[in-house]
Amino acid sequence: MVKTVIFQPAEVKQAAKLIQAGQLVAFPTETVYGLGADATNEEAVKQVYLAKGRPSDNPLIVHVSSLAMVEHFAAEIPAKAKQLMDRFWPGSLTIILRVKPGILSKTVTGGLDTVAFRFPDCQPTLDLISQAGVPIVGPSANTSGKPSPTTANHVYHDLNNKIAGIIDNGPTRVGVESTVLDMSTSQPVILRPGAVTKQDIEGVIGSIDINHHQVKQDEVPKAPGMKYKHYAPNAQVYIVDPADDWGEVAAVIAQSKEQVGLMATDQVLHAHVWSVQADQFSLGTGVQEASAHLFEGLRDFDNQEEIHQIFCQGFEPTGLGAAYMNRLNKSAGGAHFRDLLNK
Repeated sequence: MVKTVIFQPAEVKQAAKLIQAGQLVAFPTETVYGLGADATNEEAVKQVYLAKGRPSDNPLIVHVSSLAMVEHFAAEIPAKAKQLMDRFWPGSLTIILRVKPGILSKTVTGGLDTVAFRFPDCQPTLDLISQAGVPIVGPSANTSGKPSPTTANHVYHDLNNKIAGIIDNGPTRVGVESTVLDMSTSQPVILRPGAVTKQDIEGVIGSIDINHHQVKQDEVPKAPGMKYKHYAPNAQVYIVDPADDWGEVAAVIAQSKEQVGLMATDQVLHAHVWSVQADQFSLGTGVQEASAHLFEGLRDFDNQEEIHQIFCQGFEPTGLGAAYMNRLNKSAGGAHFRDLLNK
């Protein structure tokens, strides 16, 4: 057990010393908070898996603060990958490239010959990487499988006394993890949707694919979030699809003998009369705000033991909605409000 210290952005130098010493420090990004360790220190990286309770065949994203860091580890950087780096870095795009043999531990790569690189759009974290002098691995700084953390308090809740420090930069802006794009194959493919959309990427390099493959139990995923259940609170989440009738949702909640979590936009919350059983959480005015607050809402209800069901608004899976629905589907285990009615 270690004492977890909260650092302010002006105290990054102290946090960087902990990284250099092989300790774990949670760091902010524009997407979610990450759990940082020196990517070149195998023992430190192993501690990341232990702190999170994360399966060891789930590869880690390597966060960098310069193109030179990528060049040091990548076997090559294809021209199209360089175009995307020029356009979207720093930002919410993770790029998978082939890695030089033996330069990084299998604990980072999951035993694959590829590594996922990201240049986050968050100055305190870029300062952390630069001052530590090494790239840092950075899975989400939460207990594995639970909703990702979008504030330092979320990290503290899950990992207090398990990690050395947390850099508190306030709430994250985007709220869902980065887009993961595999550039190690002949045809680029999105393995995980994020704020940088398929349309954004195709506007720079032309046609790409989206991966819909379900990773089997004996397969090693190429990117985080592809294999195991993710983002799930203790309560069962049900997706209320765009075509569903919110009046029916209100009726079901009114008949409940227990408190029910309700996550929806202000428009939906204000358009209906909700019973006292509905514990309301606002997702704001649209998909952008909903994405920023999705994990916050799931965590809020996770802290309320009396809530066993959460009804959460779905959006059309286009643009940022694709990333939002990817996370919501995983948190719900694919369960929809319509399924509950048909039981």
